[in-house]
Amino acid sequence: MANKSNACFTFVSLALVVILLWPPLSLAQNSELKSNYYAASCPRAEDIVKEQVYNLYQEHGNTAVSWLRAIFHDCMVESCDASVLLDTAGSVMSEKPSDRNFGMRNFKYVNAIKSALEEECPGVVSCADIVALSARDGVVMLGGPRVELKTGRRDSKKSSAAVVDEYIPLHNDSASTVLSRFDSIGIDAEGVVALLGAHTVGRTHCENLVHRLYPNVDSTLDPEYAVYLKGRCPTTNPDPQAVVYARNDHGTPMKFDNNYYKNLLKNKGLLVVDQQLLLDPRTSPYVEKMAQDNQYFFSQFSRALTILSENNPLTGNNGEIRKDCRFVNA
Repeated sequence: MANKSNACFTFVSLALVVILLWPPLSLAQNSELKSNYYAASCPRAEDIVKEQVYNLYQEHGNTAVSWLRAIFHDCMVESCDASVLLDTAGSVMSEKPSDRNFGMRNFKYVNAIKSALEEECPGVVSCADIVALSARDGVVMLGGPRVELKTGRRDSKKSSAAVVDEYIPLHNDSASTVLSRFDSIGIDAEGVVALLGAHTVGRTHCENLVHRLYPNVDSTLDPEYAVYLKGRCPTTNPDPQAVVYARNDHGTPMKFDNNYYKNLLKNKGLLVVDQQLLLDPRTSPYVEKMAQDNQYFFSQFSRALTILSENNPLTGNNGEIRKDCRFVNA
């Protein structure tokens, strides 16, 4: 009887613990990211971002690629918190001048999106969510899949400039380094291959290419493709301030598709990190499969982008909602 009594007491005690803990746990869950986070506070928020992304795409087509690159450079570094958008001011040192962020552009157009949201719902929508939503809609503008990203991020009050180099892989890093960086935020090899498929759109500055062309052509580069690249990048010391570049995908440069992987199979990967995906046995099977199946690429890209977009976000009472995406609030 004593054992039975103790068992009943233990069960009741556990039940009381669950009941007592339930409200705080529920509140904690409500502070996390969720679908349509602004449904009550700013019902048109996602529509406004979409409208602005569309309008900017019509005026400046390359903005769609900029949004996609922005989410990578923001979310890979510590948190998806819009720290990449900050300008240098006061004690804040901007991440933008980092070598890892070389070539990033169109930051000014984020202000157009933020201004439209501020007019509708002042102080409600974070710059971090603008980064995520504009990337999602930018991919669609380029013909890629619509990825249902959650919202509810808040903005950082500090820069991550001091640690950018620790998180963002370089264009000529080894496959092991790249896989390790992504693995640290929960993205597996299959996801890495899919995310790097974003290189199917946009362009790369010659400064990041010339080491594959001069003084000798990289042995992993298709010779005919090398001739084309030398035409785009005729000097070993291109001006980093000049717009001297080659398209990431010479065939369909502004279409989000699996042509990137087809190029890799022909040794036409633009960057060292691209071609290594085919050369490394941990990633090559996924390259071959994505080259064959565009929908498979889309599904894996969507999965990986979702994981990336949810990397350690600031939520609840952490961070702030910036009034201007370039500066922390006074």
